[in-house]
Amino acid sequence: MQPLVLRILTVTTLSLMIASVPEKVMAASDAGSMYKEKCALCHGPDGSGKTPTGTALKAKDLRSDEVQKQSDADLIEVVSKGRNKMPAFGQKFKPEQIHELIEYVRQLKK
Repeated sequence: MQPLVLRILTVTTLSLMIASVPEKVMAASDAGSMYKEKCALCHGPDGSGKTPTGTALKAKDLRSDEVQKQSDADLIEVVSKGRNKMPAFGQKFKPEQIHELIEYVRQLKK
């Protein structure tokens, strides 16, 4: 095959593969990145809150029944407006990103 044709086939194949990734998987990946960037320092990669910063700030265990039993609306409010020593993220994230982040936090328990 000629190099140009091979390149075109490769780009087309990769584009189709990316397009076929379900939107939920892409959103989970984005939410996971947001969590790691903004939340894991205090809440830990697993949501336990067992980090030096989380322990010092008494960060909630996001896997706990106390957190998991809260409604999505309650958790969205906490993330958006902050609470106690937790900063507000309502100006940093779009509403749909916060919703995806809450979905991600719900998965930490499992």
